[in-house]
Order: sequence, then C-alpha cells, then structure tokens
Amino acid sequence: MVKTTGSERSQTISEKILSSHSGKAAKAGDIVVADLDYLIGQDDTSGIAIDSFKKLGAKKVFDPSKIAIIVDHSSPSPNEGVSAIHKKIREFHKETGIKLYDIGCGICHQITPEQGHVVPGDLVIGADSHTCTYGAINVFSTGIGSTDLAAGWASGKLWFKVPETMRVNYNGDLPKGVFSKDLILKLIGDITADGATYLALEIYGQAISDMSVDARFTISNMAIECGAKAGLMEADKKVLDWVKAHSKKKPNPISADQDAKYAKIVNIDISKLEPQIAKPHTVDNVVPISKLGDVPVQQGLIGTCTNGRLEDFRIAAKILKGKKVKDGVRLILAPASKQILLDMIKEGIYQSLLEAGAVAVTPGCGPCVGTHNGVPSDGENVISTANRNFKGRMGNTKAFIYLGSPATVAASMIEGKIADPRKYL
Repeated sequence: MVKTTGSERSQTISEKILSSHSGKAAKAGDIVVADLDYLIGQDDTSGIAIDSFKKLGAKKVFDPSKIAIIVDHSSPSPNEGVSAIHKKIREFHKETGIKLYDIGCGICHQITPEQGHVVPGDLVIGADSHTCTYGAINVFSTGIGSTDLAAGWASGKLWFKVPETMRVNYNGDLPKGVFSKDLILKLIGDITADGATYLALEIYGQAISDMSVDARFTISNMAIECGAKAGLMEADKKVLDWVKAHSKKKPNPISADQDAKYAKIVNIDISKLEPQIAKPHTVDNVVPISKLGDVPVQQGLIGTCTNGRLEDFRIAAKILKGKKVKDGVRLILAPASKQILLDMIKEGIYQSLLEAGAVAVTPGCGPCVGTHNGVPSDGENVISTANRNFKGRMGNTKAFIYLGSPATVAASMIEGKIADPRKYL
C-alpha cells in the first residue's frame, strides 16, 4: 500500500456521485446532504424502520416509486414473531404504495438491480450491510441503519461523510479454476477485516474487465467485509449492456479522474492465485486451498447474495454432472431470486443438481442468516458461498463455517471434504 498524490480538484467515483447528488463540489472528509435515487429495506430491519418512520410523525413517503421492501431473510416465515413483522411490512406497503417483494421473490441485493431499480451513477441506501453489491454496476450504494432508512423514506435525502478511496488493482490473468470469490477473499485476507474501514473501494484490472457482471457482483458484495462503505467498478460495455437489458432508467456512468486522490493503492498479482478459503470464524482468516489441510464437511451451501446467481449454479452443475453428493453430506441450493430459479429450470441446471443429490430452498437468504433453513449441528463443518462465517452465523455457535467459491463447494460435495475444484474443471 502506498500513499498517492492528486489534484485537489480531481475526484474519485464516490466524490463525483456524492457531488452530483448534493449540488456541492465534494471531496473526501466533507459532510453533504444528498438526494437519494433508491432506498431498500428487508424484513430483518424494516420493522424497526416502520416504527421509526411513524415516530417521526411522517404522513407519507417522499416517493413510493423509489422505495422497496424485500422479504428475504426469513422467507417464508419460521415463527409467529417474524410473521407479525411480515404483516407490519405488508400493511405499510398498502398504506404508502411502496414496492413490496414478498416471500419467494428473492434477495434484496439480487432483486434491486435485476428488476432495474438502480443504474450507473445512482446513489442508493439500504438497511442491510451488503447494499454495497450494486457498486459492480457503478452505483454508490451503502448500508445504513433502520432509523436512517426511515429518515430517507420521509425526506428523500440523507447526510453522508464523503469517504476516502482505496484503489485495488488486480494484476494478471485469472487462472483456471479461480473465480471472483477467490479474488475478494484474497483482498480481505491481505488487508484484514478492518483494512478499508470507512473507505470506498475502486476495483480495477483486466481480470475484472474479463469477468461477467454476475461475477463482479460477488466482489462488490463483500466490500463491507474489509470495512468499506462501497465497492465501486466502472461502467464498461458489459455493464451498460447488462443494465439496458434490465432497466428502463437512463444510466449516468461515472469514472474517476486520472489524477484522482487515493488514500491507498493495493496491487494484487493474481497470475498464480489458487482457490482461497476463509476459515472460521472470521472472513479475513484466509488461506490458499493448498495450505488448508484435510477438512471434512457435513454440509455445503451454494446461494446467498454473494454467489446465488445463475452463473454460480452453472459452474456447480458442470462439476457435479454425472457425479453424486457424497453419502453423509448435504448440499443446499438457495437461488438469489425467483427469476434465477426459473432460468435454472429452463436450462436443466436445477434438475441436474437435484439428481446429483442437492436439495433446494425458497429463493432468498436461506441458511445464510441462520433464522430457519439449514442450521448445522454442533461440531459440523460447512463449506459455503456466503459472505460471512462468524460464529453462529448460520444459527449454531458450535458449528464451523468455511467460505469458498461455488466451484469449491461443488468439488467438496463430491469428496466429503474441502476440495480443490481445479481437478474437476
């Protein structure tokens, strides 16, 4: 990491987006009040936001077309307490006219870009820490608390401290059997879980340009796991084509100035990178798979807002084709949206994975948050494509969660232990 210099008038992507939305020539460290393009909540946070909104004395939301609540964390409801929260959300939807995506529609961070609600250049907040996902399509999106979401619902604005930016350069070509999940785990392992606290990331490299938009979402999704406020990429032709296919809104692509000022620059050579594994119980406890040793697993998860997209299931299906999940091992599939599930069915991926021995749950967060589906037993090891492996994350503090790519999870299901996917590709 090195300090850089830059013109005081030059700007990063974050500075430009926050400037355009606040009407102020903003630079890192400034406090701005900015207009919001879209606001999302989910069922785990929106109940508190609704209560806070009513305590404000607000009579209506600023613009119902710019607000959505997605029921994804406990979908369908596992108990009467959660059902009461879901009922409150449905009533708020009827009262205010905001958009509601109810059970089975999918995860907020897949639904929001997939349904065309956000486009390059937008400023977006969400009462969920992984709202940073949309940075992959050049959106400044960041997670906030429930009371801030309520204030945004009422006013259409929110205050921001303009973050400094860390530039991340992935240098070299992506090796066979190594995926976007491995790139972001490598970064988090290198800089640690607080290495980018309150910074925005700007992410570059030929490997980024070469990968699909689906794969880029995986990287931006995990920006928060090293403390970052946002995980931004430029809007190249792939992004603009993807956005055009999903949204009727006009994009406003934003690039950093060539002499933009960065707090830090991180260069990572990926030319010899191997699959990466985050070991329990922190996301930055990362090792290359060759250094992991023999780790038996009892459960695998392919899904979540990190790796529950169509491309992820295609990769897993390719590895598992003609093979079976090992006896005594469970593989759970959790598609990130209903549309992804329908596409899996259309392509034959869904049937192929089920025939290999997988089981599927409702599109949504599923086992990731530990509220209902797929809670592991005491002492069990899980290999997951999720973004977090904290103690108790999947609902049991006595279980052990390892993180890897969909390819790594699929290979591990065949062998009953965490396995290198490169031998199957």
